Formats: sequence, structure tokens, C-alpha cells
Amino acid sequence: MKPFVFIVMLSLCATLVFAQKSKQEVIQSIDQQYDQYSKIAHQIWEFAELGYQETRSSALLQQTLKEAGFTVETGVAGMPTAFVASYGSGKPVIGILGEFDALPGVSQVAKPAKEARAGTNNGHACGHHLFGTASSAAAIAVKNWLIANKKSGTIRFYGTPAEEGGSGKVYMVRENLFKDVDVVLHWHPGSRNSAVAGSSLANISGKFRFYGAASHAAGAPERGRSALDAVEAMNYMVNMMREHVTMETRIHYVITRGGEAPNVVPAFAEVYYYARHPLAAEAKSVWERIVKAAEGAALGTETKMEYEITGGVYNLMPNEVLGKMMDANLRTVGGYTYTEEERAFAVEIQKSFGGKVPSPESTKNIEPFAVREEGSGGSTDVGDISWVVPTVGLNTATWVPGTAAHSWQAVAAGGTSIGHKGMMVAAKTIALTAIDLFNTPGMIEEAWAELRTRRGSDFKYQALLGDRPPALDYRK
Repeated sequence: MKPFVFIVMLSLCATLVFAQKSKQEVIQSIDQQYDQYSKIAHQIWEFAELGYQETRSSALLQQTLKEAGFTVETGVAGMPTAFVASYGSGKPVIGILGEFDALPGVSQVAKPAKEARAGTNNGHACGHHLFGTASSAAAIAVKNWLIANKKSGTIRFYGTPAEEGGSGKVYMVRENLFKDVDVVLHWHPGSRNSAVAGSSLANISGKFRFYGAASHAAGAPERGRSALDAVEAMNYMVNMMREHVTMETRIHYVITRGGEAPNVVPAFAEVYYYARHPLAAEAKSVWERIVKAAEGAALGTETKMEYEITGGVYNLMPNEVLGKMMDANLRTVGGYTYTEEERAFAVEIQKSFGGKVPSPESTKNIEPFAVREEGSGGSTDVGDISWVVPTVGLNTATWVPGTAAHSWQAVAAGGTSIGHKGMMVAAKTIALTAIDLFNTPGMIEEAWAELRTRRGSDFKYQALLGDRPPALDYRK
């Protein structure tokens, strides 16, 4: 071997060993803060604040980041609970997303049997208390790494409210808050450990309001024009439409107002709709057909109809370059094992599922890497970000294997050490991935090249919810 080649290889090996040592130090530093981050996550779990109402949850994360040396800008993009926390200067700029909103109607104590928590109807059934906390932990760990290694660049945490139907991140994209960001990292609670490069469903949501005329339902029914009749007529037409949409389409609704008393013809009624599809253009087309059903219902019942789009998100854009990087770091971090107490909790929770469920021990495993082009399951406002900045995420086992999102079982596990352990796996994986991006700027260029190829040369971002201001009262 030539001396020069030998020296270069020796130098490269030394660099890799140093990088690995540095990563192990980052992992250890996050592990040392387990108690602190567990307390923060559990406090937000107890707050259980709905979208755009997460005042205390947002303030707690802001305080945590300020105390760690971040500069915090609050109330961004017209949302009081949204914020951006930054440390460092110059390029690259690595963004980390954090959510913190809960869901209504899923109140649950941290026990393996269904039992509502006193004093609230809400619950963190999607684990966003863990999401925001772990992402904060990752951002702080990367900040400390930048200082220790005298690295230039910027780490930026985005506090993003109202993911559950409020589309908070969409307003951030629309306000160009990601215009200088090189890569965005995120994660989501789940029942297994996985860093696939996958997609999601695009989604448009909104409320249809019908106005009729009240009257005595028995004494003068001919004078009444029922807003509830209009809602039911609309729902009937949409339900017939299900036969004539593509099989990947998903349509959901709930009647949020249906009248006050049976003997009063309802003068006002409201129904809340979601329309989803793997492609944003198809979701928009389905929504337009739903609007026509509402217009027809109003015409047939002699009522007045108005509607408001309260949310709209793109499907996630997968990025294989970044996905492979995050998958490698997830394997470096690894999963975790249950204590005897945690295993007993998990077994008891799994009894409530029925049917075949994965082994509780699968929290140790990492799912195989894959690229999934077409979305399925749920929707996320991370989708919009992924069309304007290369974006990558992962799932970790914060719930008992087999648990469905938006369930009482998810709330229960998220309030225990099971949720906290899974959260720390995510924090460490995101931190290591950010470090790789600071160390290898060439990977950022490759990720951008993939994004440009996937979205096409003629792509121009337009929010599916139009130019409306944030729907700050959509949960009220």
C-alpha cells in the first residue's frame, strides 16, 4: 500500500472512531436527563390541552429551551402557542419539529383498564406530549454537541400547535418560516420502532353549517325548516358517494350540533368532515364533491348553507437519502426492554385488543427499512413541510405493541415509563441524525436533489386551506 493512501485511510478511520465516540457521548448525555424529560412529558400529559389552547404546554417547552440557551420567538404565523427556538448561526440550518396538542373525548388514567381521568375530557391519545419533549431533548443535545465540537451551523426547534386537525404547520410553511432550513427532522409515537421513508394521506377538513327556521315541531311543523334535515340529507348523499370514489379515499364526519330539543325544529345544525387520499389533488377533488352534496342538501330543505375549511394538509413526501440515515441511527440507538412491572402492564393492555397481538418484547426490535411511496393510515401537517424542505421522521414504541393511535390504550401507556422510554429512543435518534447532517453536508445536497426530482420541476406550493387565518377556535 502506498504511504499516502495508508495515511488517508488511517485519518478516515480515526474520524469515524471519533464520530462514533462523540455519538455515544450524546446518547449518554440524553440518558442522564431521563428523569427531567420524563417529568416534562408527564406534565404535558396531565395538561392535555387541545389544539391552539396549549398555553401551558407550549410555555413549558419554551422555558426548557430558553434555560438551555436557545433564543425563542413566540406567537409565530398568527398562532399564540406556536414558537421557534434557535441556537447557533449560519449553515446548515437543521430544523426539529415538536408537537404538544391533545385530543378530545379520550380521557384516561395511566392504568391498563379503561378509566377516565377526573377533571378533563381530553387525553394525549397520539402521544404529542412525548413528541414535543423528545424533540426538545434532541435539540438541546445537538446544541451542546455544536459547542463541544466548535461547529458552526444552526439548530432550530419548531413548536407546532394543533396538529390534530388544526394544520398549525401549514401556516408556518405559508409564512416562509422554513425558507432557510436545509433539512427537517421529526418523529411520532407509535407501537413499534421504525424509520421507513413513507408517505401519509392528504387531508382537507372543515365544518358545514346549515341555517333553517325554528318552529313547534307538532303545533306548526309547516313553518319550520330543519337545519338537521339538511345535515342528514348531506350525509346521506355523501354516504352514497362512497361507492363512486377511488378505493383509497377516506371520508369521516361527526354531527357537532344537531338541535336542542325534539319538539323544536332545529334552526341551526353543523357537521364536521374530513376527506383524505394519498394524493393532495384527489383529496381536493373529493372535497369539492362533498361541498356539492351540502349545496344540494340546502336547496332541498330550503335552508342556508355555509362552510369553513378548518384544515388542509399534503401527503408526506418520502426521502430515501434521509430515511436510510435515520434508520442507521435508530439501529445505533436500538430499542428497549420492559421491566417486569412494565411487561405486566403491557400484557394487561393487550387483553383489551382482542385477536392476535405482537409480543410485548417487540419493543427491542427495529422494523426493516423500506420506501413506501403511497400513503395510508392517517394524515399530518408535516406533509406540507416535506414538499418544501427535505424531511425525515421515525416512529418509536411509546405504546404497547398492537396499540392503535387515538385510543385510551395509547393515553394510558403514554402516561407511564413505557412512553418515556420510547420517547428517549426518538430523542437520541434525532440527535444523532442531526449530527450526521452537520458532519456530512454532501448528504444534504443529495436529499435536496431527491426532493426536487420527486416533486417535479413545475411544483409551486399552495396551501390546501387557502389564505384563511389560523382556525384558532376550531376546537371550541
